[in-house]
Parts: sequence; C-alpha cells; structure tokens
Amino acid sequence: MLPVKGFTEFIERHGLFNHGNKILAAVSGGIDSVLMVHLLKAAGFSFGIAHCNFQLRGDESLRDQEFCNHLAQKLRVSFHTVNFDTAKHSADEKTSTQMAARQLRYQWFEEVRQQSGYDLIALAHHQNDAIETILLNLTRGTGIAGVHGILPKNGMLVRPLLFLNRADIETIVADNHIAYVEDSSNASVKYARNKIRLEVIPKLKELNPALEETFEKNLQRFRDLETLLEKQVEQLKARLFEFDGDEVHIPIDEIKKLEPQRLLLFKLLQEYGVNETIVDDLIESLEKHPGRIFETSGYKMVLDREKLIIASNKSTAAGELEIGPNDHQLDYGAYKLAILHDESPLIIKDNPMAVSVDSDLLSYPLAIRPWRQGESFYPLGMKGSKKVSDFFVNEKVPLHKKQEIPLLVNGNGDIVWIGGYRPDERYKVTEKTKKVTIFELILI
Repeated sequence: MLPVKGFTEFIERHGLFNHGNKILAAVSGGIDSVLMVHLLKAAGFSFGIAHCNFQLRGDESLRDQEFCNHLAQKLRVSFHTVNFDTAKHSADEKTSTQMAARQLRYQWFEEVRQQSGYDLIALAHHQNDAIETILLNLTRGTGIAGVHGILPKNGMLVRPLLFLNRADIETIVADNHIAYVEDSSNASVKYARNKIRLEVIPKLKELNPALEETFEKNLQRFRDLETLLEKQVEQLKARLFEFDGDEVHIPIDEIKKLEPQRLLLFKLLQEYGVNETIVDDLIESLEKHPGRIFETSGYKMVLDREKLIIASNKSTAAGELEIGPNDHQLDYGAYKLAILHDESPLIIKDNPMAVSVDSDLLSYPLAIRPWRQGESFYPLGMKGSKKVSDFFVNEKVPLHKKQEIPLLVNGNGDIVWIGGYRPDERYKVTEKTKKVTIFELILI
C-alpha cells in the first residue's frame, strides 16, 4: 500500500497545500517524482505533470519524455513538456550544465504555473537530498541558512516527499510495482552531488546507519536556530535603524556593542548586498577610518562620524550647468532652480533653499555645479574666507552628500551661494543695493 496517511499528515503539518489547490508536479520520470504523483493521485489532489527534456542524453531523454507523457495519460492529468538546448544555454551563460538546467527548469515551471493557473509547484526531494545539500554547502562554505537543509515550503515551491528517505522510496515503489525510468547520469561521479551520494554518504552510514533520522533531527535544530536568529535581527532592526528619507542610519556605538558582532552585522546588512569581506572591512574601519565608503551592487554605505549611512548608489549629483541673464528656470540634478529679478532690495530670511543677491555684482554667465576640492568662500556673517570642505565638516554634511549640494558660482569664479546652506558675504543685499536676483532651489 502507498503511505497516503503519512503523505497527507506531512502536507498538513507543514501547511504545504490543500485539496482546493491546483498543483504542478515536476516529474523527471525517475523513482522519486513518479512516486510523488502516485501519492498525489491516491490522496485525491488536483495536479498536472511538467517534464523538461534537456536534450543531454540522446534517446534516453526522449524515452523519459514519452514515459512521462504516458504516465500523465494513465493518471488522467494534464501534461506539460518543453525541449531545452541546455548545452547552448550553458555556453551562453558561461555556467555549468547542471546550473544551466536548473535555471531553465525553474523559470519554465513558474511560467507554466502562471499561464495554466496552478497554485504551487511540487518537487520530489526527499530526506537524502537534504543531506546531500547540506554536505555540499558545508564543503563549499555556507552560513546558517545553508545548514537548514531543503525546506518543505519555499515560496511557490513545495516538497511533500521530505517525510521519506531513499530506502523508504525504493521499498514503497517495489512493493507497489510502480514503473519508473533510470537516469544513467545518476551513476556518474562526474557531478559533485552524485559523488556525495555515491561515495561520501555510504561511508557516513557505516558510522551511523540511522544517518537520515539523525540529520532530520539536526535539521530541525538548525531551522529553530535560524528562526531565533532572524527574530533577533528583526528586533535589532526595529531598535537600531533610523530612517531619513530613503536612507537608513545605524548608530556606530550600537554597532560596536553587537555580540557576536560579525554575524549580527552581516545579517543586519544582508538585504543591502554585503558579503563577508565588506563586513570585515567595515568592522576594521569603525575606529580608524570615518568617511570611508563601502559599495555593493545597489547601495553605498558611508561610515560617518557617529553613524553608518546606507543609501542607494544611484547618485543624484549633476555636472555643471550655465545660467544666462534671461534664464528663469533650470533643472539641476534633483532640483529645479527658479530665478526671479526684482527691483526692490528684498532680503530672503529663514529659508535656506532660497537666496537674494545684489544683481549688480553678478557677472554672467553664472554656473551651478558641485563643489571642488580646495575652493573657498566668505560665509555670510563672517569677515574671512573658509574652505568649502571645512564648512561641510562644521555643518556635519555626510561625505556621500557633498557632491549633491549645488553651488551657485559667479562668472568671475566666486561662490555666491552654497545651496541649502549659506550665501556668500560679498554678494549680500545691502542698503546700497538697487535690485536683487532671487534664486530658489525646489526639490523635484
């Protein structure tokens, strides 16, 4: 008899699916996936069969495809199949044949699922597959997520056969006289997974004949540990992350208190694309290198004086833009610059995003541009000059923001206004001013 009761209990315990769901079963024709569809049928679930022909084993690949077609007809379920040029995809993507096949099949499974109205995709992994995956991950290097094994449910993927090991499956199939096909490549130790299956695991089973049962208990412990870690990380994010627009700020003093620091910092920053090397460099720089910038594929992380700033690495800094005497509005980076000429000596107060200057002191064309290393200006209210870099330090402008601050520059090279911060003393409106020009920056 088929173990329908154990099958349905496992599905219910892990909340994989119910009789109201429509399941797309991935079937190679091998012993595992064939048993899975027989169990789905016996348990009364609604499903269809999907089979990939990777065209890597000649007539054997065609044999498997035809077998799966006949199986679907026998079980009276829908059959979906596709032929892939796996070798070409592997060459084009510069990846291994196994990885190419994986990419192709999962992408196609999801396309069929969406187009044909299936709710979930069922895969026939069992307990031994989970052991092989863990050993592979440990051999190649992994974090805690790599030792939790194959999850019963991951997004749209479900694995209802994880309650069985390979020996169980072989016994059930033999006892129930279920036909299946053998993939000759499974006997080759050319592939790393096969080498572990055929050479490593048998040696481990000599040490522990109940290897599958032991690993299943270990997997549950690892999953519980991972859940505990994820909950702690979420609590830390709620406590430490300060949001400023589209930026995230984390106090450096709090980073220094993390224990274990390396693990927790990696988990906190993982969603921003960090790797272990970046985390190590960041920790090393906490005491030594304020102002250092770390970049990932989508973000930049600035080690500011008191906080770590995480921002998109899509810069909003613009180049240099010329301003003529008849211009009234210009787009510059993230801003719109509005220009107004007025005959009255109007002074703008309490608005750092606008400035009024003495029109007669302006020499066109003006320019709006980012700051340049070494240049100075005369901050309003001061008698002497000050380097722009020092002014930014005093104003606590984060390093990654400096190039985004627009400078209004006179035709003679003088800085007239550091947009959003301070005008220049030399261009202020006085009692001698006859007309003013007003510049206003408006965030787009």
